[in-house]
Formats: sequence, C-alpha cells, structure tokens
Amino acid sequence: MKTREQIYGKEASELLRDISNYHCIRKEQLLHMYSKNESTINNLLSYLVKQGRIYYNPITDIYYDSPEFKTDKEMLAAIWVLIDFKEKVQYHSPDDFPVKIIFFASGEIYEIIYISPDKESLIEHKLSSSDDDSKKIIIVEELQQIEHIHIPAAAFCTVDIDSGNIAYYK
Repeated sequence: MKTREQIYGKEASELLRDISNYHCIRKEQLLHMYSKNESTINNLLSYLVKQGRIYYNPITDIYYDSPEFKTDKEMLAAIWVLIDFKEKVQYHSPDDFPVKIIFFASGEIYEIIYISPDKESLIEHKLSSSDDDSKKIIIVEELQQIEHIHIPAAAFCTVDIDSGNIAYYK
C-alpha cells in the first residue's frame, strides 16, 4: 500500500515550489495550474498550511510563502498570463527585474513583463542592454501605455488580477 507521501508527494512539492518562487498566488490560479481534482489540491494546500510551510489569507484568497502576506499585483497578473499558456508550457520560473516570469513553450522562450504607467522609459532602458531572442509579452494597466512602449513585443495585454480575464493586443 502506498503512503500519502508516495501518492501526493510530487503535487505537494510542485505546489510548494510555485508558492515559494512566486511568493503569492491566488487559490484560483493554483487550481488552474494543477489539473488534479480540486479537492485533492485543496487538501494538499490545507496540509501545507497546517505544517507552516505556506500561509493563507482567507480575505484575499491568496497563498503566500511568508506570514507577512505581501501581495505583488504584478506577479498575480503575470501568473494569469502564464496560466493562459498552460497547455504549452514546459518550464516556468520567476526572473529578474523587469521580467516577472520566464517560460519555455513550443521551443520558444517567453518573458512576461509588467509595465506600470509612467514606467515605460525605465523598462525600455533596462531592456535595451539585453541581447536575447525571447518573445516578450508585456502587461500594461492602460491601453494608452502601448503607444509609449518601443520594445519589440510578441503581444501586449491587460489583465484583471481578480478574474483572470486577459485581453491581448498587437
């Protein structure tokens, strides 16, 4: 007979990895990321919270890697974009500023970048020194920002961090 660890160990360690790497993830995002049955994921999350390995804020419905409950809205938006590519993603990880998440899908490297209003020039300057062939998906808060961004992008998008609704623009 298999132990609980043998049955759920891989899923538990993947959940723990993602929450630790991204620091904050909505419960709904985790349910989208993991195809196991919802009650299994809920049980694993509950178990990790009881162990003190992760922390949960029921008011925001977000899991955290520390008890400070520090929410990163930019990361939450980037995770929704990552989930949108879920079927094709082979590997994903957080990255250094200004890239929120880097992932590999269909033999391509993608970077998810969040640009707040009035930060367009700063991000452009930071990215001007990079010499990579990655495809950039740029999240903006307002559509008017797009005309001020001069970075080659595979797509621009807006993300509702509460619902996960994403609108893409070329």
